[in-house]
Amino acid sequence: MAHKFNITAASGDQFKFDFSYNSEKIFWSENYKQKSSAKAGIESLKKNAPGAATVDLGKGETGSGYRFEIVESKDGQHFVRFVAGNGETMARTETYASKASARNAIESLKTRGPGADVLDA
Repeated sequence: MAHKFNITAASGDQFKFDFSYNSEKIFWSENYKQKSSAKAGIESLKKNAPGAATVDLGKGETGSGYRFEIVESKDGQHFVRFVAGNGETMARTETYASKASARNAIESLKTRGPGADVLDA
């Protein structure tokens, strides 16, 4: 199966989206009050992820503009946030035991996100 974005209902009459491969969620969003805002978030990821920088916060790297941030959790694992130019987190991943897996998630969104279908449940 191809990579895809899924828009789904969330609690409180809100909406969220995820970027997945098969049934595995790679990135997921926060909740949005309107479905149109979730769709706009997806379009922003499709447009901005391919050229976004990757910064490793564990190495003290910083960035501005659209970017992927690799974050080390308290237990030594890693997760990724995709951050908009205004500093707001748009989507994040699960925690991974290896930083290489976190980087693979970034590469997946950068290369497969722009052409991914959007399914509106």
